[in-house]
Amino acid sequence: MSSSSSCLWINRPGMARTAFLLFLGQAVSLSVAISSFAISLVTNQGVHTPLTLSFFTYMALAFIYGSIMLYRGHKLLVPWYWYVVLGLVDVLGNYLGGPKPLYGDILVIAATVFFAMNNIGVEFCAKKKDRVEVVTMVSVFGMLVTASGMATLERKSLESISWSPQLVLAYVGNTIASFMFYTLSPFVLKMSGATLFNLSLLTSDMWAVLIRLFIYKQQVNWLYYSAYALVAIGIFIYSKTERDPDSTQAVEDGNTSPEGFPLIEENAESTRNGNLVL
Repeated sequence: MSSSSSCLWINRPGMARTAFLLFLGQAVSLSVAISSFAISLVTNQGVHTPLTLSFFTYMALAFIYGSIMLYRGHKLLVPWYWYVVLGLVDVLGNYLGGPKPLYGDILVIAATVFFAMNNIGVEFCAKKKDRVEVVTMVSVFGMLVTASGMATLERKSLESISWSPQLVLAYVGNTIASFMFYTLSPFVLKMSGATLFNLSLLTSDMWAVLIRLFIYKQQVNWLYYSAYALVAIGIFIYSKTERDPDSTQAVEDGNTSPEGFPLIEENAESTRNGNLVL
């Protein structure tokens, strides 16, 4: 009885897509929590090198996705200078902040603005152009920006680091978690949009609570669980009631015919021919 009910639930129109989208959103949220945990391990050892942490992430992304892009061998669908802007905005969104109350708050607000700009830019490129190209080019220019910052802002900090296995593992953990974040984020942005993406990130604090429970053995207030339930309900309601991005764009463009979506048709044709379009 329960299995048949589950089948009926998942076979409802759009329900499978909603469940998959919610899963992706929580995977992104979990990657943020793991990355924050790894960064806290680095900071607890007296090391403050945010640009270096980002550099390793960008380098891994550029190597993996750049290899895929070179293998595919097509020209850029978006002019390279827009990716320079996205790469710079992405670095600033991750880097800006400070310990001083007023100055630090201003920098955090600026970082939030840059983060929002990056989300909108990546959403547009992922929906209209190519996901692999977006991740590759943003990571390449992000790597160049962070490398320049490392040479000027973090050189002394890097020279004074006493490397240990724990510190190396923390760097590796952050790189893996951040790689997972940058890999899954375009999927969420493409399937839904920046709104659901940012709503999903609200649950990263709840994943952090689980880390506190099982790793640090700390107790948390029961209100955390109530808050998580409310956020989860809100995300589900939004994801279930939002309009399909493709049909919405067609209405906005005044064109609902297949000719209005040449890139979508091209990707669909590639998929039918047995080539999975990343």
